[in-house]
Amino acid sequence: MAIDKKYIDQFVNITSKAALASSYLVGKKDKIAADKAAVDSMRSNLNNMNIRGQIVIGEGELDEAPMLYIGEILGTNKGPEFDIAVDPLDGTNFAANNLPGALSVIAIGEKNNLFKAPETYMEKISTKVNVKNVVDLDYTVKKNISNLSDYLNKNPENLTACILDRPRHKQIIEELKKLKVNIKLITDGDVAGALLVTEEKYNVDIFLGIGGGPEGVLAAAALDTFNCYFQGRFIFDTDEDKIRAKKMDIRDLSKKYELNEIISGDSIFCATGITSGELVSGIEIHGSEFISETLVTHKSSGYKNIVKLKQYL
Repeated sequence: MAIDKKYIDQFVNITSKAALASSYLVGKKDKIAADKAAVDSMRSNLNNMNIRGQIVIGEGELDEAPMLYIGEILGTNKGPEFDIAVDPLDGTNFAANNLPGALSVIAIGEKNNLFKAPETYMEKISTKVNVKNVVDLDYTVKKNISNLSDYLNKNPENLTACILDRPRHKQIIEELKKLKVNIKLITDGDVAGALLVTEEKYNVDIFLGIGGGPEGVLAAAALDTFNCYFQGRFIFDTDEDKIRAKKMDIRDLSKKYELNEIISGDSIFCATGITSGELVSGIEIHGSEFISETLVTHKSSGYKNIVKLKQYL
């Protein structure tokens, strides 16, 4: 069943208001306060919606997150049932330090159609080439780049790979350098990084590496509408991680998840800029009005657009 298009505007409003709330703390060097502002706004506005929503990806579990925790029920309990994934502030360091690319993100799926992801790391790979066996988490970096080069009819030196700038990626980065691939390092903002493969204008052919599991699921919601390729595998390093996974009915701890196993059916995805980045511009305040920019996707209608809104404060 399709999600009614009327909800697009409502969810754009939710992320726009959360982005606005966080924008007042941009550059204040307090990522916790900036995140809390976005969380409080998003929760309050979701609770006013005529939906029966449940958080499947949030700020953590009940014992560690007082609001927007996994399992929290939101809305007026009237209307359709939705699974909701949120990252009220993706790029907390960007916001705290007034750097480009902080976003407020939400994804909505039909009930039981959005993967319940634990707060753990995930190996992930995304590319605009939505064909099986071109890239794969089990392939070497060399094989992925070679296959992608062949498929796109480009030399490796004409490919661009996006990866988080982390010590854990040292080996991958060295391998990419050996292959003469252009490397785009990002310091934060895992959702945005994965989405840079969606449009030619971003000039990114592949996103790879280890990042947040919840962010992987959020990115998958948008990549699905863009008909891109995504694969993810959770990393459960500790006994505590394994116990949490089992609580979420994850039985095969080493499973590779294809995109349609992470999100199925209809979905809406919204990512509003807090600070300006490659995907969208940040919040601008002019007198009694503010302008927001949101990347929006709606699977069933094929809607993919940047929505610019001017609203009163």
